[in-house]
Formats: sequence, structure tokens, C-alpha cells
Amino acid sequence: MINQFAYSRASSSEDADQKLAAAGAAPLGGGTDLLVCIREHLARPGTLVDLTRIPDAQGVTEHADGGVRIGGSARLAHLARHPLVRDRFGALAQACESVGTPALRTMGTIAGNLCQRPRCWYLRSGFACHKNGGDSCPAASGENQYHAILGGGPCYIVHPSDPAVALTALEAAVEIRGPSGVRRVAIADFYVLPSERLDHETVLGAGEYVSAVEIPGRSAGGVQWYEKVMQRAAWDFALVSLAALRREDGAVRLVLGGVAPKPWRVAESVEEDVAVGGLSEDDVATLAERAMYDARPLAKNGYKVAMAAAVLRRGMARVGGS
Repeated sequence: MINQFAYSRASSSEDADQKLAAAGAAPLGGGTDLLVCIREHLARPGTLVDLTRIPDAQGVTEHADGGVRIGGSARLAHLARHPLVRDRFGALAQACESVGTPALRTMGTIAGNLCQRPRCWYLRSGFACHKNGGDSCPAASGENQYHAILGGGPCYIVHPSDPAVALTALEAAVEIRGPSGVRRVAIADFYVLPSERLDHETVLGAGEYVSAVEIPGRSAGGVQWYEKVMQRAAWDFALVSLAALRREDGAVRLVLGGVAPKPWRVAESVEEDVAVGGLSEDDVATLAERAMYDARPLAKNGYKVAMAAAVLRRGMARVGGS
């Protein structure tokens, strides 16, 4: 069956708010995931509201405290090479650079990337599951090589966004617009676990969309690093990823991707021990093992535990200090 929908271009934020308040309307950025979801019958919008032509929607604006505001329609390729982003928020630039292909990075927007749907093959192939109206998770006992080892149950999706992992480490906030006005949500609270709700992966309500991302000045500079481990050498989703940073105030933040239904921050006690510095190889190995203590792998994804620990060891060594 052909999915038919109308197209409308928003001329301003207020115009977008009004158009998205209509039943069946959905926000459109680059469309790299949304159009696939429509084809796979995971989304059935009546109207797509194009947000990319809203004034300043693609802008990158510096704050007085050294932080930055990024418009929701900013293209990933633009952020990957933007001088301000590369200089102050290197983990985000690296994460954007690691997304998909050059063509996808040129099309894809930061808001769209944060809001993309999971890549679980059962969900994408139309199998009955928790995410599409079923009462079970086929991946729990089926083909679960790429599924969650942390925070899973009763659904074991992993969130596919690379920038979301970096932004969580950077303590970013998401600006959300909708029928009830504008609100800001810490990105750590933007995503929800399947144990909290099964029908959505984010806190977005009807008619709401991500209008901007803001990163505070305290997260600028320091030592920042992003690593992504993939099955293929490039152009793939993360099996495991890590955003690691030591801020200029000495605080360390470690956030894993590819292992949970949302970006997964390592226990603060581990971060604090890394921040002390002067770690030996044995110390780093012990901390990495401790960080994975709560991992609960499924039958076919136990390799992710060892892989995540290895990535953590490299990240800790990078940001651990002397």
C-alpha cells in the first residue's frame, strides 16, 4: 500500500507550532529516518511540516558563557566541520562525523538524528513486538546480536544516535516547542527506557518537536574524545560507542552508546575515580570492569560487555589525567 501524505513548509517557529498542532502532522528535517519509517509503516503522517527553512533553524550561536545554541535543523555535516563546535565541543564534532555516509550527514539534521527510531530488525520488519502493539519482545530469545546489554527489558532496543551520546556527556539540554509552548529538558531526561514506557523513545508529546540543542559553557574545552566501534569499517551503526571528556574543572564524564535503549552514563563513582588521575593500567582495567557490573547480556550479544570494557579502558586512559 502506498503511503500518501501532504507537504507543508513552515515559515517561522510560530507557523510550525500551528501546523504541527493539527492531527496527523509530523515534523520533517532531513527525512533520512522519517521517510524510511513511512515506507516501513512505522509512521503514517497525514502532513509533513518542513522545519528547515525557519529563520535561524540551522544556526550555531555562541553564548556569553562559552556555550552554544544549535538550531534543530543544523546539518550533521555542518556541525562536524564547524570551527566553534570542533574547537570547544570536539566530542560532538567527532560524533557527527561518524554518522552514516557523507550524503546522509549532509541531509540529516541534529534534531532528526536525536529523534530517530530504533533499528531493531523485528520492529523494522513488522513483527509483533512491544513497540508495534505486540505483547512480547522477539529479540529477547531471538536474533539479539545488536541489542541492549544495559537498561533493557521488556524491550531490548538500542538507540542509534551518535550525537546523542556526545551531547549527554556534554550535559546538553534539548529545547522543545509544541502546543503548550517552549520547554527545556536535559538530554539525560529526554530519552525514556522501555521499562518506563513502550510507545515512545523520547518525552516528546503530540505536536512537539526539537527546535534547538544547547550546550553549557562548563562543557567547553578540556579533553574530549568519541570512539565508535562498528561491524563494518564505516557507514554503520555503533556496536559500542563512547563519549569521554575531562572538563576544564577536572570533572570526568563517560557515556556509552550502542549498549542501551538510551545513551548510558557510567556510574558517577567510576567517573570520580577516573578524575583523580594517576591511574595504572590495572586501575583502569578494574574501573572498566566495575562500569560494566550491571550489564545483563542476552544469548548472542555478550561480546558487547568485553567490547564496552575495552572502549572504556581507552577512553579512561585518554581523559584520566596524570
